[in-house]
Parts: sequence; C-alpha cells; structure tokens
Amino acid sequence: MMLNYKQSISILNKNKILIKSEKILSEVSLGRVCSGNVYSEVNYPSANNSAFDGFAVRSSDTNETSKRKEIKFKILKVLAAGDKPKVKYKRFSCIEIMTGAVIPKPFDTIIPVESAKIIKSKKDRFLLLNKKIKKKLHVRFIGSDFVKKQLIISKGEIVNPSHILAFKTLGIKNILVKKKPNILFFSTGNEISEKTDIANWMVRNSNTYYLRSLSSNFLFNYYDGGLIKDDNEKRFNKILKKKLKSKFDIIITSGAVSAGKFDFIPKVIKKFKTKGYFKGVAIRPGKPILFAKFKSNNKSFFGFPGNPISSAACFRFFLYPYLLKILEAKREKPFRAVLKNNFVKKKNFTRFIKAKLTLNKKNNLEVEILKGQESFRINPFIKSNVWVVLKYGKANFKKGELIECYNSICSNNFLL
Repeated sequence: MMLNYKQSISILNKNKILIKSEKILSEVSLGRVCSGNVYSEVNYPSANNSAFDGFAVRSSDTNETSKRKEIKFKILKVLAAGDKPKVKYKRFSCIEIMTGAVIPKPFDTIIPVESAKIIKSKKDRFLLLNKKIKKKLHVRFIGSDFVKKQLIISKGEIVNPSHILAFKTLGIKNILVKKKPNILFFSTGNEISEKTDIANWMVRNSNTYYLRSLSSNFLFNYYDGGLIKDDNEKRFNKILKKKLKSKFDIIITSGAVSAGKFDFIPKVIKKFKTKGYFKGVAIRPGKPILFAKFKSNNKSFFGFPGNPISSAACFRFFLYPYLLKILEAKREKPFRAVLKNNFVKKKNFTRFIKAKLTLNKKNNLEVEILKGQESFRINPFIKSNVWVVLKYGKANFKKGELIECYNSICSNNFLL
C-alpha cells in the first residue's frame, strides 16, 4: 500500500543527516539557523540618555520655582550624542542636550526645546523656569531595551534583518549557526535542453534554475551536477559512488523516478545500502517521489518527478521540511484561510494546490483554488501566492471552509 504524506514525513524525520555548526560573523548571519540561544552581553541603552533635543536639569533645583518666582538656570554647555558626558555642576545650572546624548549626573530630567524659554546676556545663555519639573521626564533609561543576559534569538530560529540590527547594536560579533547543507542537483532525460531555441519534442531545463534560485536566499548551497541522459544509468551509478565520498550532503535528481522504461533512478539507488527508503507517496503533484538515506555515510537522496510543478511541490513539502529538521530549525506552521470555491479530489490523496490568497472587505483571509492544477501547468503557479494543502482522507472541500495554507516561496521564515 502506498504511503500517505504524513507517513512519508515521519520517515524523513527518522532519517535525518547530521549537520555540524560553525561560528560566523553576526553581520553575515542573515538566513542562517542559530545553533544555540544568543543573549545580550550588555545593557542597552548603556546609560541614561535624552529622548529629545532640549535641556537637562536637576529636578530638585526646580523645587523653589513658581509662577511668582521664575529662576534662571545657566546653560553650561551643549552636549551632543557621542560627546563625553562630563560637566561641572553648579546649582541652578543646566546643559543643552541633543537626542541620544548621555545625561551626566546629577541632571535627571529633560525639558524639550519646544517647551524651553531662553534668554541671553552678553556672555551667557539662561533657561527660565517658573514651575517645578518632575524627575526622569523624557529619559531613555539604561537597560530599558535590553538588559544583560536577555535572550535575543533562540536555538532553531532563523536570523532575520531585525536580528542583525540587534547583534550590531549590542556588540555581538560572532554567533554559532548550522552549516549550510551542500545540495547537488541533476536533471535527467533526453528531452531536457539548455538551449533557448528547441524543437517541439524537447523541453527547456527549468527545474535546475528553479532550485538554484531558491538557494540564493535560502538554507543551502546549490551545486549543479549537470544533465543525465536516459541511457546513462551506468554513468550515473559511477557518478553517485564518487559523490558519496565528496562534500555533498543531499543529492537530488529531477525526472526518471516513475515506472517508465527509462526511469532508471530507483534501480541505481537500490544498488546502494540505504535506510528509510520509499518510492511513491499518495500525493499530487509529486506522486513518484523517492527518498533514501545512505547507510555508509551521512548523506541523503531525493528523486523528484520531472514535471516542473511536481518538482516544485516536492521541494516545498519534502525537501524544505527535511532541511528544517536537519538544521534543527523550528517547525513551520500553516495558517488558515476561508476557501472561496468548491473543490473535489480523490479521498486517499493529499493535494498540493496552487492558490491565490486575498484579504476581503472584513479583513479576513480568503483563498481561491486556481484553474489548471495539472503538474505541467506553470501559468497558474506564477499567479499563485500560496499552496493550499488538502489533506488525505477527505474528498469534498466546500466554499466557506477553513483550509490550511503555506506560502508559495519558503524563503527563510522571515519572508514567509
């Protein structure tokens, strides 16, 4: 009996390969999976500083002021952000201070420039006050954003641009992340061509470039293994033996995994000692998918079907969750949207559906199943912005139901 999708994912989870960690500069860690919790080593702000351009005074100096008793506060100096906060305090004095400048003691409150009344003499300037000023007004306090040992990012999270901002602000130079798995990809088939102008019995190679494009902002390093022709079973067997001794962690083929005369990939894989092997899952598109983990080394193999959308679906719903698992990243969770149109499928199949997500007038998410769900149809794929997953065990899906959705491009959770 053919595996269902849930069973196949269980096999993937039990047959993960080991990916080591490495220490890298925090500034180049975007899109990497953290191998451990990262904590702040400092307080931020590192000292009390001004939230406004204005004047710093000692609040207790204003206790004697009133509408009847206006007091002049001598402006000792101007303090800009980045200036050393050093000043010789005298009673009834103040400093002009810029936003972000550290507030020197004993000054403890800020009067915004918009609220200040300034007079000048020949030599000096003065701030005039005729009311009592509360302590700690318009102050950014030490550690009010981050305190020492506060968690910034936890193990298994993917670094996003906001984390980079925090790392650099807090002086975190290096972080420990999972290494990027090295993926080697082969296209198969006599019909596949790299040429632009082709005969009508040929097919342009697109799967190679789709997977390569995902690697540019994703969790792996991509390597092109080239094209394997239909009569190259022996050649591929030799190549595979050699590559199993190389740096590659995951090897993927596209095409030649079904049951046709020239579908040689399963034959080759069965010549190796593997575990977790399966071929064929009750899904559409992507039904002929193959997976195996090699016993002799820390490497895995995926055989994707050749149709473009089948290959894309297998990446999205097999390779992507496998990558998250081996990188010990946090598991992806679907979101739900209201189905806009009816759809019928085979009961004992999981369907990965090209769909369009929109927001209705009531600000509720709605999802439309697009026409053209066949695995060769790319036009609906470029119009879609989500995958809808219609689960195994149910045939009829009606308008108004809540349906599980996944973003169409799994580009490091911060873009999901």
